[in-house]
Amino acid sequence: MDSIFFVLSKFAWALLSPGNLIVFSFFIGTLLLWVKPIFAKRFLLVTSLISMAIMSYPVGDFLIQPLEKRFSLPNPLPSAQKIDGILVLGGGEDLKRSLSWHSHELGLGADRYIAAKYLANHYPNVPVIFTGGSGLTSIQDSNSEGNLARYFLTTMGIAPERLIIESNSRNTYENFVKVKSLLPNPNGTYLLVTSAFHMPRSVGVARKLGIKVIAYPTDFRSNSDEYRHLDFDLFDHLKSLEAGWREWIGLVVYYLTGKTSSLFPAEQP
Repeated sequence: MDSIFFVLSKFAWALLSPGNLIVFSFFIGTLLLWVKPIFAKRFLLVTSLISMAIMSYPVGDFLIQPLEKRFSLPNPLPSAQKIDGILVLGGGEDLKRSLSWHSHELGLGADRYIAAKYLANHYPNVPVIFTGGSGLTSIQDSNSEGNLARYFLTTMGIAPERLIIESNSRNTYENFVKVKSLLPNPNGTYLLVTSAFHMPRSVGVARKLGIKVIAYPTDFRSNSDEYRHLDFDLFDHLKSLEAGWREWIGLVVYYLTGKTSSLFPAEQP
């Protein structure tokens, strides 16, 4: 069942990705020129205006910012006696480029490793636990994600004996399902490191499975009001729009399929 969910989610995202939707819309509008020219012109005009808005202004910030604000950084950090480990979700690795170039490449979520290193220094006596496999349907069972994580974490100075690596999970739900049995203390408390926009869904799954976590968000994608302005940077704008749109869809789907108990998990007192 998990495999069906995984494949369907990839197919659905191929259709619902904002970038793909724009291309599909232009393609459909072009085809309609031969069938209903008047309707096609209106359709293409709307598509063009939406595309120009996305290119000109970071509209995705309004979508992703509520996600990034949902959980704040713990200040001050919990005492060492209250933390049993640092749990890092995969997603900071660029798997295809790493395999293509036989190298070790980081992606947009690389901040997760910086945060992991910072916390590992702050809590020198707890394990660093990584969970994350390939989210690509075309690349599975390679164990490359775990090897990449081990390389990055040890290169940053974290002792190999501190690492616990899980690299068979393919999505957020499987991250926690597969890592649960590897946790050194099943009833312990773990600092959870993942992208800020991804934190609500991650915490929701952890709570559903009975894993106690304290959010440590990183990899913020949105701009504050002060730095949000017209800049015609389509690639930068898509980084927040794609991530935010995907995460809201993920929250709804996870809630409807029983993978979380709350539609929009929030911080607890």
